[in-house]
Amino acid sequence: MTDQSSRPQPTVSDDGAFDPSPEADRAREAVRELLRWSGDDPEREGLRDTPDRVIRAFREYFRGYDENPVDYLQRTFEEVNSYDEVVLLRGIPFVSHCEHHIAPIEGKAHVAYLPTSRVVGISKLARVVHAYARRLQIQERLTAEIGDCIQQVLNPQGVAVVLQATHGCMTCRGVETPDVTMVTSRMTGAFRDDEKARREILALMGF
Repeated sequence: MTDQSSRPQPTVSDDGAFDPSPEADRAREAVRELLRWSGDDPEREGLRDTPDRVIRAFREYFRGYDENPVDYLQRTFEEVNSYDEVVLLRGIPFVSHCEHHIAPIEGKAHVAYLPTSRVVGISKLARVVHAYARRLQIQERLTAEIGDCIQQVLNPQGVAVVLQATHGCMTCRGVETPDVTMVTSRMTGAFRDDEKARREILALMGF
């Protein structure tokens, strides 16, 4: 899991106000240079505010670098009347960005775990997905990070994570092939070792 302590903290306010920091100035100039390189004029009316919009958008796209997913799993509940069956959150929508082309990755995550003596609020599972997704990613690593985080923090009998996503780097450029979905999975514990448990959770997820 990434150590966030060495990363400069954002100076953009929550309402998207202008960031006057030197780092933001350099980022805005980098966007202007890309616009020039692309063949347009960054000083024309329609593009004049684009550099500032882009750096604010990047803060939203990549806010996961400023989040620690482990924090979302710290509060658990033990009074569950010995519940020890599957907990599944299906169809969590997410948006990430490919680290190779900074193109969107859009999809859904299905996250399940088999608790031992404690459970976590279901919204926290979605927060873990988003915290990792809001970084530059490849889908395989994103899937593994989500599953491994839940396994390490909650220590359940098993974790199952399946991601389905489309990749802008494939649909909008390169091979230009739309309507193609990539599916990745991470199975730990009982879901990895027990074929019957794996089949059951995949069926509950709709596969």
